[in-house]
Amino acid sequence: MSALAAVLFDMDGTLVDTEGLWWETTEETAAGLGHRLGDADAPEVVGRAVEDTAAHLVRVCGAGDAEEVGAALTEGFLRRVRAGAPPRPGARRLLSALVAGGVPFALVSASPRLVMDAVLEGPLAGVPFALTVSADDTTLTKPHPDPYRAAAERLGVAPGGCVAVEDSPDGAASGEAAGCAVLVVPSLLPVPRSPARTFARTLEDVTVDVLRECLTRRPPA
Repeated sequence: MSALAAVLFDMDGTLVDTEGLWWETTEETAAGLGHRLGDADAPEVVGRAVEDTAAHLVRVCGAGDAEEVGAALTEGFLRRVRAGAPPRPGARRLLSALVAGGVPFALVSASPRLVMDAVLEGPLAGVPFALTVSADDTTLTKPHPDPYRAAAERLGVAPGGCVAVEDSPDGAASGEAAGCAVLVVPSLLPVPRSPARTFARTLEDVTVDVLRECLTRRPPA
């Protein structure tokens, strides 16, 4: 099997069950602007950065200030996360297996640092991430490759030796564009297939060997 240099985990919807909370937050904010959130909005909400979703709401509502809408989204999401956001099934077991196997792993999220810190103090408290990358830590966030490239660089490893674990189309696109192999565990939105992507039904089905196999299934760069 190929050497697994590091595993780079998305946060929302992948390690913690927060995608529903983000949808509720966006739904609430949209309603305040006179818009009923629906399926057509999902690609601009699920897996997207706060700024992207705020810009979408201002655009479709024809009302509001993007900065103010973004602040409302962040505040509402943070409130819900602090009230309770359980780990996804299998997340804790997989993280423990990586610790036991000596495989470094990082957290790479499109959420703001405030939200990431709330998760790290709550459902992911005590998890020994080698490093964390939030939306505030790179100029561009997902679906751009910058977050995953930054994580690999800070770990001192090549992206090609990393597996990005994701649940959304934008997150998978980010990891793939960075040069990582991608393991997709879908949550709210279907994720398109590609040669660089391996799919699992749940993290309960994922082992360290499965992560290593993701590297061998990807076509050469």
